[in-house]
Amino acid sequence: MIQVVLVGATGSIGRSTLAVLRGLGPDARLLGVFAGSRAEPLARIASEWDVRYAGLASDEQLPALRTALPNVRTGAGAEILQEAIRDPDTDVVVSAAAGTAGLPASLEAVRQGKTLALANKESLVVLGPLLLAEARKTGARILPVDSEHSAIFQCLRAGRPGEVRRVVLTASGGPFRTWSREQMARATPADALRHPTWSMGPKITVDSATLMNKALEIVEARWLFDLRPEQIDVVVHPQSMVHSMVEFVDGSVVAQMGPPDMELPIQYALTYPERRKADRPGFRTEDFSALTFEDPDRERFPALGLGEQAARAGGTAGAVLNAANEVAVQRFLDGEIPFPAIADTVASVLEDTGLIADPTIEQIYEADRTAREDATRCRT
Repeated sequence: MIQVVLVGATGSIGRSTLAVLRGLGPDARLLGVFAGSRAEPLARIASEWDVRYAGLASDEQLPALRTALPNVRTGAGAEILQEAIRDPDTDVVVSAAAGTAGLPASLEAVRQGKTLALANKESLVVLGPLLLAEARKTGARILPVDSEHSAIFQCLRAGRPGEVRRVVLTASGGPFRTWSREQMARATPADALRHPTWSMGPKITVDSATLMNKALEIVEARWLFDLRPEQIDVVVHPQSMVHSMVEFVDGSVVAQMGPPDMELPIQYALTYPERRKADRPGFRTEDFSALTFEDPDRERFPALGLGEQAARAGGTAGAVLNAANEVAVQRFLDGEIPFPAIADTVASVLEDTGLIADPTIEQIYEADRTAREDATRCRT
C-alpha cells in the first residue's frame, strides 16, 4: 500500500496524480490533499478519496472547507500540511504546487525522511544543495515527476555516473518556435497560452513559450543529478515524444520516449523502483514515424542562457532567477510588459543582484524577496 499526500491537488499535475492513483487501485491510498484557495474542488476530491487531511494555503475559504468536510482534519497554512506529512502512515509526498508555494511541502517531506515525488521544479532551483543535504541526512528519496527529469532518471539506469558525458533536455519549442523576433514582440498572453502539445497551467505555459522552463530545468538537473553545468544541453523536439536523453562516454545515447502524458512519470515516481502495468498505449509506428530535432535559437530565446548562468553561479542565483521570472510572467499576463521583457527583466535582476555562494535558507528567502521587489520595479 502506497499512502500519498498530494500538494497541489486541484492543478493539472494533481489531476493526473489522481488518475494514476485510481489506476493503482487498492495498492494506493490518498491520505491528504492540499490546494491554494479552491475549497470546493478540494472538498470534492477529499470526499471521493475519504482522506484524513485537507488543507488550503490561506484561511479565506477554510470555513467552507470545514463545512463540506466535517469528519476530515482540515486547516490552512503550514501547520496542517506539516501534520499530514509527519503522519507515520505517509509514504510519498507529491509536491505539485506551482512556484515557490511548493517549497514548504518539499522541504518538510525531506526533513521527515519521506519519499518526495517532485513536480515542483522550483524546489531544486531555489533550494538545490540545501534540499539535497537534508535528504542525505534523513534518508529521504527525491524522485522527479517532471517528464524531462523523469526521463533522465530512467535513462541514467543504463550506466554509472562516471560514464555520463551529458544529458539532453528536450523542449517542444512552445507556441513561438517559428515566430520571428518582431512577431514575438507583439505576442499577447492568449498567444503565449496556446501550447501546441501540452495542457498546463498559465505560468508554466508562458515559461514554455519563453523557454524559461528549460532554463529552470537546467538548474534543477544540475543539482538533482550532480552534474556540471556544461554537461547539460537543450534541444528542440516539437513532437514531444522523446522526453530527454543521456549520452554516455562511449557515444551511446539512451532516450526515454512516449506520448506527452504526465501520468507515466507520476506513476513511475509513486511505484519506484518497480514498474507497474498501466492501461496506456505503447509503441505505435505512426506516433514515432517523423521525429525531428533542432538547436534552440538563443537570440530569440535568451532565457536559456540565463538558466546556464544561474547553474554555473549556484548559491542564491537560482532563487533570483525563479523569483524574477515569476514576477515578470505575471506582469506579462496582466498586460504590463511585452513578451520579450520577461527575459529582459530576469536578466536585469540577475545582473544587478549580489549573489551569495553558500547561503543559509534565510538568505535564500531574502534573495527571493529582494528579486521580486526588483522585478516589480524593473523597466526594461
